[in-house]
Amino acid sequence: MNTKARFHKLIDAIGNDKNLKSYYKLVNRLHQNESGELWKRLSELEKDELLLSYEESLDSSKLISHEKLSEKHSKWFIE
Repeated sequence: MNTKARFHKLIDAIGNDKNLKSYYKLVNRLHQNESGELWKRLSELEKDELLLSYEESLDSSKLISHEKLSEKHSKWFIE
């Protein structure tokens, strides 16, 4: 049985619609990442910002430690 057939069989076996929707979103997101669809949907400004953020992330002096980030934004974390 090839991968597509096994995947279809797995999908058919999932009885919980909520789980099925979650799996669909995950697989769709992975597909979009692989095919470059997310990048294609960005505006030129968004692409520039993303590339700049990436370049800045290579400079360790511009990074914030996980501890500092956790302290600063702890109210937004779900426990």
